[in-house]
Amino acid sequence: MEDSAPSDARPHEPTGPSEPPPPGPPEPGSPRRLALAGAALALVLFILVGGSVQFLNAAFGIWFTELFIFLALGWLLPRLSGWKPALYTGLTPLPGLPTLFGFLLGVANFFALVVPIQFVAQKLAPEWLTEMFDGSRLFDQQTPVELAVILAGVTVAAPFCEELFFRGVFQRGMTPRPPASPVKALVISAVVFSAFHLDPVGFVARVELGLLFGWLYLRTGSLWPGIGAHAANNLVSSVLFLAAKAMDQEATDTDTSPLAVLSLAGLGWMGLLGLMTFARHHASVWGAGVPHSDESARETRPVPSLPKLLLPWVTAATVSLVILGVVDRRGISLNLFDVANPLTPLKKDAEPGLQAEREALEELRAAARRGTAPMEAYHEERLRQVSAHKAAGGPKQP
Repeated sequence: MEDSAPSDARPHEPTGPSEPPPPGPPEPGSPRRLALAGAALALVLFILVGGSVQFLNAAFGIWFTELFIFLALGWLLPRLSGWKPALYTGLTPLPGLPTLFGFLLGVANFFALVVPIQFVAQKLAPEWLTEMFDGSRLFDQQTPVELAVILAGVTVAAPFCEELFFRGVFQRGMTPRPPASPVKALVISAVVFSAFHLDPVGFVARVELGLLFGWLYLRTGSLWPGIGAHAANNLVSSVLFLAAKAMDQEATDTDTSPLAVLSLAGLGWMGLLGLMTFARHHASVWGAGVPHSDESARETRPVPSLPKLLLPWVTAATVSLVILGVVDRRGISLNLFDVANPLTPLKKDAEPGLQAEREALEELRAAARRGTAPMEAYHEERLRQVSAHKAAGGPKQP
């Protein structure tokens, strides 16, 4: 019997098409490209969307802008680019001592540098420019609840969301790898941060703040100390303004004594020197001191599609706008009417009778918004004052 030839047969294999391997982690995008594209997108959204919503309701608009523009971009852009957002931006677990140190540094810096810089800027700027960019008007015509919402927005939402975007995404992306110097990226991020506030009078003061927040980010490798300093600056400035307003005092540069500014600056510098002396003897205030490496910040899971990532953010933003329209329908209507019929601001030396009329109009507006006065009554009185007060008001134009 002949031996059979060796068989070339192989184990049974499926004849259908093979399944593709599961998608692996994406290759991370360029941090610099991420920073530049993010800044451009944020500027467009901030002006077109954030500005429109803040016009409808300032208190709501602050939170909307911070959450759905700066927080959303600060989280989604790294995620879409293949990075772990928390590790990439430096949003590490909250370090208690470094964050407290940043907060105290923000308080001291406000008196040492922000106050004198802003005082000089207001002295040098023409009156019409300071009135045009008077940030204190944010607190005008607000209910007590809205004032609380605004205060929470500028002291909680703004520091967290803006630091996540401007330091965690923009400055992080613009900073070259060691041993290259990070100073250029620090300065650029500070200038961009200030420019986003669209306030030429406060531009230099906010550049200084951007340098402080960015330096803390570089020094500690964490966003939290900068968030603390940012919150302290906004909290102190807002509380001082509201306190002056409660005492019926105008918080203007013309009412501020240069000696008072120098005294506050002196106290601030004493605080800064004391804090830096403490830091030299207690290195723990700087935390880890180094950011997470690119390797540890790389995403290890597949990135969901863009529509899937955007859906919860867009849904939440849409629902919040619908709620605003239902809750503050009369306020939105009044804002639209006011912008269609601009009222000339009164000069500081306007006749007492005109000032009394303007105050009565504000009270009528508040009553119309509450529903205790007819909207038509406010419309008629505003139109009358628009015509009657033209010659008596208005900032001086160059």
